[in-house]
Amino acid sequence: MTYEESIQYLYEQLPMFTRVGAAAYKEDIHNTVALCAALNNPQHSFKSIHIAGTNGKGSTSHMLAAILQQAGYKTGLYTSPHILDFGERIRINGDMIDQDFVIDFVERTKQLCIDIQPSFFELTVAMAFSYFASKEVNIAVIETGLGGRLDSTNIINPLLSIITNIGYDHMQLLGSTLPKIAFEKAGIIKNGIPVVIGETLPETIPVFEEKASDMTAPLYLAEKRFAVTGSHPHDQYLACEIHDLLNDTKENYLLDLTGLYQSRNICTVLTSVSVLKEQGFSISNEQVHTALQQVKKTTGLRGRWDVVSKNPTVIFDVAHNEDGIRQLLQQLSIQYPSATIHFVLGFVQDKDVSKVLSLLPRDGKYYFTNAHIPRAMPHQILQEKAEEYQLNGKSYDQADDALEAARSEAGSEDVIMVCGSFFVIAELTSIKSV
Repeated sequence: MTYEESIQYLYEQLPMFTRVGAAAYKEDIHNTVALCAALNNPQHSFKSIHIAGTNGKGSTSHMLAAILQQAGYKTGLYTSPHILDFGERIRINGDMIDQDFVIDFVERTKQLCIDIQPSFFELTVAMAFSYFASKEVNIAVIETGLGGRLDSTNIINPLLSIITNIGYDHMQLLGSTLPKIAFEKAGIIKNGIPVVIGETLPETIPVFEEKASDMTAPLYLAEKRFAVTGSHPHDQYLACEIHDLLNDTKENYLLDLTGLYQSRNICTVLTSVSVLKEQGFSISNEQVHTALQQVKKTTGLRGRWDVVSKNPTVIFDVAHNEDGIRQLLQQLSIQYPSATIHFVLGFVQDKDVSKVLSLLPRDGKYYFTNAHIPRAMPHQILQEKAEEYQLNGKSYDQADDALEAARSEAGSEDVIMVCGSFFVIAELTSIKSV
């Protein structure tokens, strides 16, 4: 098989959560354990960092990988979902997985897939672990898919666990309350392994404290270690002033990830770096600064407040849940306070879009669309739901058509905000140039 045929085989033969939703979700890690056992447990062959959270875990994963790579470590990075190419999920020092490895792995695991019946995610996790082991990475940054306790990635024994934050997402699988969601995410906390918590809430901190105590895991709260005292978004960078609460010093950082919400992630990242240094990693302050200024270039991260063109300003962001959209709206109000905002929106069917729609401004201009996956919410249905919140606009079957309509109606000082789904952004022709 060719690389393209191998990827198509994975899509067609294995249930894929990002395409079909809950039907692909496995409520235990038995399949991943069985797969990796058959592959000689590659996850035991490399050191790792494990990252969970409702929002920010992808950005945090990429920032940490960039820092470790800049510090001279051969760094694996496993994230999901991808936007354009399957290889985005599995990287070493920023380079996507070797296509020949994918072809070979798919061929030699065909009988295993028949015997074990894994999901797409379970097999790609096993593929990532096998790749990192074969290439002898020094460290791998592993992002959970969803949840944590029952996530396929949760068979590793990391050097550090990180939970970025807790919010409402995937409630049909993780629970309908913040403590229940926190309990699932806290499932990545391992016996004796330090854990960094990025953001806490009164409802979630007791969950983390109890789990860390049960596991005798040293608990680090990023909010107690670093604080953001200033953040200034620009089109090409985000300037942050960070207060080191332990040493009572302040330092300025420039990030090429321009979303204002990254100022929340940077405290998690800096706390994690301090814990890694305690464990013997050699990471200089200069290397941290350099890495944060070129995360996109180093690791290939896309879809996080990407300003893709001007006059009008067009921004792509994968924000897709209540917390993510709230942060996105906050930045729009700060950075473009007087601009008319044109929203190109698409969601998946299993999201509680009512909470998101209730946040959106009634004076915005709306262009409803959908990705072409079974899990997508049809654009006509999204339009109907939006009208219940006095959000009016036209709907389009093709994301490119929705964006083109927004471009034709927007003035040069307006902003076009494309958000709501990884998969809508993935179908835009212009994402390839980002």
